[in-house]
Amino acid sequence: MSALSMAGLVCLFGHPQAAFAWGNAGHRLVNRLAAGTLPASVPSFLRSEAAVNEIEYLGPEPDRWRSPAEPELNAAQAPEHFIDLEPADALGPLPRRRLDFEAKVFAAHELPEKIGLQPWEATEVWERLKAALREYRALQAAHQDTRGVEAAAIFYAGWLGHYVGDASQPLHTTIQYNGWVGPNPNGYTTEHQIHWQFEGPFVEANLHEPEVRTKMTEPKAIDGDIFDSYVAYLRQTNTYVEKVYQLEKAGGFVGAGTRESREFTAERLAVGASMLRDMIYTAWVESAKPVLDPYAGK
Repeated sequence: MSALSMAGLVCLFGHPQAAFAWGNAGHRLVNRLAAGTLPASVPSFLRSEAAVNEIEYLGPEPDRWRSPAEPELNAAQAPEHFIDLEPADALGPLPRRRLDFEAKVFAAHELPEKIGLQPWEATEVWERLKAALREYRALQAAHQDTRGVEAAAIFYAGWLGHYVGDASQPLHTTIQYNGWVGPNPNGYTTEHQIHWQFEGPFVEANLHEPEVRTKMTEPKAIDGDIFDSYVAYLRQTNTYVEKVYQLEKAGGFVGAGTRESREFTAERLAVGASMLRDMIYTAWVESAKPVLDPYAGK
């Protein structure tokens, strides 16, 4: 069996519907910290208490779309929560556009839904946010009502937060998603429990806003291409896959875990919150740049 085929089987059996990155508590925490630490130059409607509360609520929103009661929606958007970088990288450099990546996957006789579509979904939602903020600027300059576009921008920011949060969880970047597969000289767990044990009950019981907030970086606009920056963020997260398994082996996600496991998890949540805040801020900065009217001259 090829490496890609094995990875496809791992994805098929290793991405259970019930395992959602960070769970409800973690996603709400990431979104709340990001929205609550936006720079003062971001419009006040995105920084208000009502907006922060709404963005926090929306953190788990895409997981609410993963119910068997909505099977078509579940099937279509489930791959957007993860990317298994091992089979993705076996196909060569990641293209910027989702359809180009899917074409490469199909050409290799694989399925995109088994490898994941995480960076494309995150980038596309970010672009929705940027477009909404550009419209906000235009309506504000024309002294027109901005309430509708404000609501849209808040929704996009909250929606974006889910995927940025997912991408800070190492097990959402690998075929080692929920139990070690393949050669296992270090004796890591092969049971399909580590994913939810780490990001669900452990986070909810032990991680809180103060200890995560202290680990966040200072706000900054992201330089350069947003897709490239986001992929680099995913790759940095991926470097911690084995660390998760090491912590689990030492009992780090049982009960209160260990000081090391709590520190590690707080750092991962803080990285997600910092990245989300910076992506929202960058969308605001980028929304000031003029764009050609797509309908001009038609």
